[in-house]
Amino acid sequence: QVQLVESGGGLVQAGGSLRLSCAASGRTFSSYVMGWYRQAPGRLREFVARIRWSSGSTTYADSVKGRFTIAGDNAKNTVYLQMNSLKPEETAIYYCNAALGFTNYWGQGTQVTVSS
Repeated sequence: QVQLVESGGGLVQAGGSLRLSCAASGRTFSSYVMGWYRQAPGRLREFVARIRWSSGSTTYADSVKGRFTIAGDNAKNTVYLQMNSLKPEETAIYYCNAALGFTNYWGQGTQVTVSS
């Protein structure tokens, strides 16, 4: 059974940093695209960043470029999201995603709260 388990969320002041982790298990993810999404109260879930396990290539939402970094550790089957210079409007539940074609897996999410 595929599991994506996020951790690392919490409360941080504006301008601070957090590192989220997503531990993946249940299958081989080498062909998957691993991503982070977030959903704020009353808003749609939005893309944050993704990484291709096979090539290591990354993509970021414009709003986080230069502040967030996604990275993967193949040996640990874990994807990280380093978030710097956090803003209050980035308060949301952050979700890990594993995608291959039309197949998508989601984690349960981790809350990130940025205080002003």
